[in-house]
Amino acid sequence: MQPKQMPSLHVHRRRRSLAMTLLILATLLLSAFKTTSAAPNERAISIVNESARRVEVYWIHPDTGEMVLQSTPDILAGATFALNSYVGHAFEVRELPAKKTAVCGGEGDVCRVDHFTVNENSDQIIMINEGVEIEHTDSKSIAEKSASNMLDECKATANKQLSSSGADAESILDVLTVCVKVGIAKEIERANEEITFQAGIRKDMAGLLENYTCADEALNTTEAKSTNYWEGRKVSVMIDRPASRIHVVENFLTEDECKAVEEAAAPILHHATVADGSGGSHLSDSRKAMQAGIKVHWDKEAEGDLIARLSRRVYSYVNHVLPFDIKENGQEDLMSIQYFGRGADDDKPDRYMPHCDGDCNGLQFKPGNRMATIVMYCDVPEVGGATNFRNSGVHIKPEKYAATFFSYIDPKTMKMDGGFTEHSGCPVIEGEKKIVTQWVRLGVDDENPWNSFNTLGIKYSDAADQ
Repeated sequence: MQPKQMPSLHVHRRRRSLAMTLLILATLLLSAFKTTSAAPNERAISIVNESARRVEVYWIHPDTGEMVLQSTPDILAGATFALNSYVGHAFEVRELPAKKTAVCGGEGDVCRVDHFTVNENSDQIIMINEGVEIEHTDSKSIAEKSASNMLDECKATANKQLSSSGADAESILDVLTVCVKVGIAKEIERANEEITFQAGIRKDMAGLLENYTCADEALNTTEAKSTNYWEGRKVSVMIDRPASRIHVVENFLTEDECKAVEEAAAPILHHATVADGSGGSHLSDSRKAMQAGIKVHWDKEAEGDLIARLSRRVYSYVNHVLPFDIKENGQEDLMSIQYFGRGADDDKPDRYMPHCDGDCNGLQFKPGNRMATIVMYCDVPEVGGATNFRNSGVHIKPEKYAATFFSYIDPKTMKMDGGFTEHSGCPVIEGEKKIVTQWVRLGVDDENPWNSFNTLGIKYSDAADQ
């Protein structure tokens, strides 16, 4: 057996040179990731409860130490809670006893607590993990993690070259430099693309500022970024981002299909509701319309049932755009929604104020929740009734039998849209607006249907156990 050879002085020097280069490149890389804070002191915080326990969040008064409850109601396991706060504010997270056992999960049945303080960075996320232990992430820590991961990959590549026979220091440093440069370039490109996109939105919206959201009833549809065709139908692509897609499809449905939906809805129309923030729903002035859920008789699809035919087309288009192979099993009913105009003097017109159909917080997708929507226009009003995506600068004036499709999930990262698909149904002033809407979920089936989840996206069975 040959004795194991020690690394030569030349190799040690190459490794020191390699380490120094890594240090320099790491500094440059972290500079490339450097972020700036938003407003001087205000910060928006997202609290994600992954502890499998109910919790409450309290603000700690800096002078008196008084605990002021912020989460009303409590935050269920799996739920996300939005909190607006200020740099330096401190909070306490408290576990609540389980409803069934009336005890907590700590040692000796003690209710566990943890704390966090709002820092100066942007995009702060408070993860409440198992054991009610807090993980505090923000734009800076995420950037540093991305930089660290990239350097680790490049270091591994360089070490592989170093251990190869015949590799010299110059070639190894070349490999390392190219690796890091490519990584930095991609991240800078991604950051610049985001900045350019948002800057473009601000410029486009400047001309609409005086007619913000829906006030300009004569405003036409925003010009499409591109067009293509799907099954002979023209598709106008308004936004095409990984987690935010908005399309307008001409002639998506037929007059006969509209009539079939309207006839099915007529006897069961009722006032539309909105989520109440605690897992249920209630009536609200923010949404004034009539609606009815329409069951799809899939057993009649082969017979040419019009509603089944329309619903099949919906899922075909969703699967054309997104790589999830969505099935109809467990999905929500088709929804017939009707708005009625009562003239320009109506101070409470039928409308739907800005909202998101699913989560639009940029966080990880929760299985079983909504991730795409199709709004199909059967009747369009003479005045008003546009669909407006204010954060994307997209305004869609409805056309009869057309459809607006939008998705709010990144299929690769499984993270949700950050607000670009927030939208409103503008006030209907004159005439009637009758639409058919399909909210599309990912992770539902016959055993886990849409109505087994509450409006927070948590299964009722799981919420009952907390």
